[in-house]
Amino acid sequence: MPDIVSRETVLADGRQLIYFDDADTTLPAERRADARVLDPRPLTASMRQDVLTGEWVSIAAARQNRVFLPSDDADPLAPASASNPSEIPDIYDVAVFENRSPSFGPLLVDGNAPAGLDDLTAIGLERTRTSVGRCEVVCFSPAHTGSFASQTASRARTIVEAWAQRTAALSAMPGIEQVFPFENRGAEIGVTLNHPHGQIYAYPYVTPRTTKLLDSIDRFGRDMFAQILEREQASERVLLRGEHFTAFVPFAARWPIEVHMLPHRHVPDLAALSSEERDELAILYLRLLRGIDALYETPTPYISAWHQAPVNVGRHATRLMLQVTSPRRAENRLKFLAGSEAAMGAFIGDVPPETSAALVRDAIARADLENPV
Repeated sequence: MPDIVSRETVLADGRQLIYFDDADTTLPAERRADARVLDPRPLTASMRQDVLTGEWVSIAAARQNRVFLPSDDADPLAPASASNPSEIPDIYDVAVFENRSPSFGPLLVDGNAPAGLDDLTAIGLERTRTSVGRCEVVCFSPAHTGSFASQTASRARTIVEAWAQRTAALSAMPGIEQVFPFENRGAEIGVTLNHPHGQIYAYPYVTPRTTKLLDSIDRFGRDMFAQILEREQASERVLLRGEHFTAFVPFAARWPIEVHMLPHRHVPDLAALSSEERDELAILYLRLLRGIDALYETPTPYISAWHQAPVNVGRHATRLMLQVTSPRRAENRLKFLAGSEAAMGAFIGDVPPETSAALVRDAIARADLENPV
């Protein structure tokens, strides 16, 4: 997208900051430098392996003291001012920067880095590795409140472009095995900042959820996503269908509100989308989230997760997929993960997927009338 310009700089402690300017931006090209005096970056977190499952748990103690629901005049994601020396030194449209207290970060001290996938998939007692990777914050707007759904169509396209460009850049970094853009929305989800933003995690391993997916593809066949899309497009659970994407409530939805979106052709990640596909995705995603917000009188808490193919395995069969989930099962009721779900991973659905699809479709239609894109 030639009209969306990215501008790279560094923060006072050496972390990378990238401004993405809207195609219709009114901002100047020059931005102020970070004038803060910052402490050195904390040591990168460490990972411990759970021998019962083979999964890795990152122990990131520096995150314990991160900012919790600050007032607007102390918003760390707002453009910096004389009274608020925030993380972003100047005005912006969209800004992406390295997290100051990441769950996965650079190898600041030599030693104990993961030695590839074979090393990380081996099983043993009390195995540890440095949590080498990258965590980035994606600020959708300089406004103090909102979400992706509150952005303009132009801004939505800029955010999609930022996700795609950062996916490509992070995937090319040594030791990165999977890149995961996501947005947590709402205090019910555990959000600690009201500022409209998302995050991108770049993992040194293939995540447990994707490992299970790769196993399913091996057992089902490489055309699994093509067959899922064909079945869902023929179902009553379709919510939105464009030239390049279809959004639907999945056949075996776990959550009261759960929506998946698939591209019509096989692409492994956001970086592989064409400009035309990114254009459509920005609009369909806006409509989808605005519809989910229109279900009730108050905004809907959700996790919006972009499932992408791993960097080095399974790219021939793992298709990009958006999954939006919410625990909201009624206007004033939430689904909590209790014994069966939390302890055994065995979900019990509260709302039939077809019922949920009808409710979300109606809400999208109302949102389209009230706030057309």
